[in-house]
Amino acid sequence: MLTQAQKDELIRQAIDARKNSYSPYSKYAVGSALLTKTGKIYTGANVENAVLPLTNCAERTAIFKAVTDGEKLFEAIVVVTENAGTPCGSCRQVMAEFNLDMPVIIADTSGKIACEMTVAQLLPGAFTPKDLIP
Repeated sequence: MLTQAQKDELIRQAIDARKNSYSPYSKYAVGSALLTKTGKIYTGANVENAVLPLTNCAERTAIFKAVTDGEKLFEAIVVVTENAGTPCGSCRQVMAEFNLDMPVIIADTSGKIACEMTVAQLLPGAFTPKDLIP
């Protein structure tokens, strides 16, 4: 379980990461902060592209950074948007790949938490590696 100090730090880092968003098309800046089991925090911001399907969300950016550094065990993720929007389906699926029980904290740019839930609650019936036929 996260302490309040951990939540506050993750929110602060997600707010800071949001400042690096490249969102010239949607104008919808997103920041995230991912806490690993080893205590490291990886941040991400959304990066848009004129070919919109090539856009990468903040949540996936943080997760991919962590994975490329060898981290695969995640403790929690914070997502910050102006209106406390929840992660898209693609991000939910990527989170489900690593930890269905991971807390997902959604906050607005003032740091106010709008909701807290697990990945499993965000993506009921998630398709996971156990669903693959060998």
